[in-house]
Amino acid sequence: MSLIGRIFVIIFAVILASLAAGVAIAVGLLGPQWHSVSGDPVERVFFWGTAFIGATGTGALGLLPMFILIALGEAFKVRSLALNMLGGVAMLLLSYYGAGFAPPSYEESIDHAPPIVSHDLQLAAAAGAVFGLVYWLLAGRNAGRWRERV
Repeated sequence: MSLIGRIFVIIFAVILASLAAGVAIAVGLLGPQWHSVSGDPVERVFFWGTAFIGATGTGALGLLPMFILIALGEAFKVRSLALNMLGGVAMLLLSYYGAGFAPPSYEESIDHAPPIVSHDLQLAAAAGAVFGLVYWLLAGRNAGRWRERV
């Protein structure tokens, strides 16, 4: 019975972690315009729509790496916050490159050097870290405890 309860906790944690990663993506995309977000309902709907699309993309693109990392975490009783966050970053970066999002090519310029890491890659890594943090808070702290005898 404890395994079935643990599966429900993991599913709930993945859903909430995907929503948190979607909010991180929305904040990252709309951050430069954050000062102009006022009480206008259209702007709020746009923000939450962006967060929903980011959460859906996080859940859909990261599904296979997410299940592999969760299964490994449960099997090896990984309860570390740092490893959960690194797993979230790895999951979203693998999803980012696996979906075919190529880094943009920049032209050399006298005024501007090309960035070392693109903004969308930074967003993917930050959203992965948020995903790992929220997952650890809800389910990762107790990874593998369902196998222990009381």
